[in-house]
Amino acid sequence: MVALTPPLGWNSWNTFGEDINETVVMQSADILVSSGLAACGYEYIVIDDCWSLRERGKDGRLVPDPAKFPHGMKYVADYVHSKGLKFGMYSCAGMHTCAGYPASFDHEFVDAQTFAEWEIDFLKYDYCFHPTSIPGHVLYKRMAAALSNCGRNILFSACSWGADETKTWIKQTGATMWRTTGDINDSWRSIKDLSMVAGDAIQYGSINCFPDMDMLVTGMGGKGNVGFAGCSAEEYRTHFSLWALLGSPLMIGCDIRSMDESTRETLMNREVIAINQDPAYHQAYDASPRALSGAPNELPVYVRLLNNGDFAIGFFNFSDETSSRWNSHLLLDNIGLPESTGKTLRLKDLWTGEEKTVTNGIITEQIPAHGCKLYRAQVIDR
Repeated sequence: MVALTPPLGWNSWNTFGEDINETVVMQSADILVSSGLAACGYEYIVIDDCWSLRERGKDGRLVPDPAKFPHGMKYVADYVHSKGLKFGMYSCAGMHTCAGYPASFDHEFVDAQTFAEWEIDFLKYDYCFHPTSIPGHVLYKRMAAALSNCGRNILFSACSWGADETKTWIKQTGATMWRTTGDINDSWRSIKDLSMVAGDAIQYGSINCFPDMDMLVTGMGGKGNVGFAGCSAEEYRTHFSLWALLGSPLMIGCDIRSMDESTRETLMNREVIAINQDPAYHQAYDASPRALSGAPNELPVYVRLLNNGDFAIGFFNFSDETSSRWNSHLLLDNIGLPESTGKTLRLKDLWTGEEKTVTNGIITEQIPAHGCKLYRAQVIDR
């Protein structure tokens, strides 16, 4: 399957973990549509681990747990499709899934055929309990080949956590998106840890092979399967802004049936989503003062050239102190707009709507701890 922009949708794991069932899935599909999320581009409803029985059937096929999915997976897929959405499921490259359910090692073709018969549109493929004697790239190539020959277009989401230098071989496998790190949890520490290593992986991304920084925890509020400490509304906004700007797939992880207004406003900011979905998919880069030093950088300034010539510019502060203007600034010369061009930028803050024009070839900001500023910038004459 070919995807031209990062996939958007909802995944069950962050909130529900093992407590997944067809009612939750179908209700989430309803809310994705009725809330307006689907109209913003979120189109996938994905069931994660723990959906099957603990053993395969006598025919060697995976069997949905009848207590959780009494009508079977085709029934759920049909319901999701009836809402104009796409349906996703989960398996693993090992002998067991991460939660100990049957996985697809040595069953790749039969499982791909099963998924095709159930009419799924997306497969998240994890990396637990795999034989270490077989390289990861081989395991992912196996499932990619099986999906490509199953008779249905199924998006292949590789979830090898960045292990075994995933970034260096993932484009060989046919995966449409690929995890860059270990799992996220609903805490600022987790968001920061994943954000601080993001730049190393995004340079390997491309159209139809999108670096996946893991599912969003925006709106979880410390509840659910990976609830942990929870985050403030500002921390969730910083999280969403960075994932969007760096071009990660945006897979919602909160219980969308009970979103508060702050969560709704963050997840449904169409101008931020438009940055994520920009068709050129140019690589973002850190243009901050510390970027060239190679030192760990808690104050990155990520810049991304957009398809129409605008720039997306994000100032981020992963530290616990408010930044100074001295260490949160951007020289326009560093993004291709020296004074000699006679050009400057008109900035629009994508969270407040405020606009301003850059003077003297430099943008300076004071960013609160754990906060961000995200701009769409138009090139104009000085």
